[in-house]
Amino acid sequence: MQIIGKKNQLSNLIRWPLSALAVWGAAWFLYLYLVDQGINPSVAMIMTTFASFLAAMMAWMRGVSQARTAALSMGFPVSLWLLGTASVPAWVWLLPLAAVVWIYPMHAWRDAPVFPTPLKALRDIPRFAILPAQAKILDAGCGAGDGLKALREAYVNAQWIGIEFSRPLSWVAKLRCPWAEVRCGDIWEDHWGAYDMVYLFQRPETMPRAVEKAKAEMKPGAWLVSLEFEAAELKPSAKTDASPNRPVWLYQAPFTGQSRETR
Repeated sequence: MQIIGKKNQLSNLIRWPLSALAVWGAAWFLYLYLVDQGINPSVAMIMTTFASFLAAMMAWMRGVSQARTAALSMGFPVSLWLLGTASVPAWVWLLPLAAVVWIYPMHAWRDAPVFPTPLKALRDIPRFAILPAQAKILDAGCGAGDGLKALREAYVNAQWIGIEFSRPLSWVAKLRCPWAEVRCGDIWEDHWGAYDMVYLFQRPETMPRAVEKAKAEMKPGAWLVSLEFEAAELKPSAKTDASPNRPVWLYQAPFTGQSRETR
């Protein structure tokens, strides 16, 4: 099972973000090659951008999300535009990429989306998930603290814990949420057995892993809450909406409760 899990992780890594880095790098190689062959830089830029667009469309046809498709197609022209706005060496365009990787490591890219949790997104979940006073609520992958703020809006008398893999983002979360316990760490290595609720805003491809972890570790009566992405392997105990077309899924351990729904 460990071998299979490592193979799946490697497969995810190859799909993203290494696939994006490969497309962007190939685009720059093509552009520099065309210019070196005497082609006008503007024409070379158009040809290379078109090639990037074709690569992105092929990726989209293979099931890549719209956001990633846009990133694949726009990486080269945006970096070229940035270079054209200042007289700097060509290697300088790598600095923003290095900063992004430091702030949002590749490990985090594969787990959670960049988009923050809206402040009022979880306002309705206390109607279904009734927690005791001083309940321990984990925001698994808390980012800059937006999910913690939303959880505090929903449960005013609780203990809020945030775990974030990116150290810079964990620093931001600590500053924005001084009332919460925020630490830098890996949500997959943390044990979920101590929490009364675990909140997730992950990706569809990481939800099966979250389900297996929740089933193995969460105590009876505890709640698993997911914004937008359904845990297809589980039967929801409740479902509400953060906003139109943005569901919030609730599952109660041992994940055998009757399904209820509100809109």
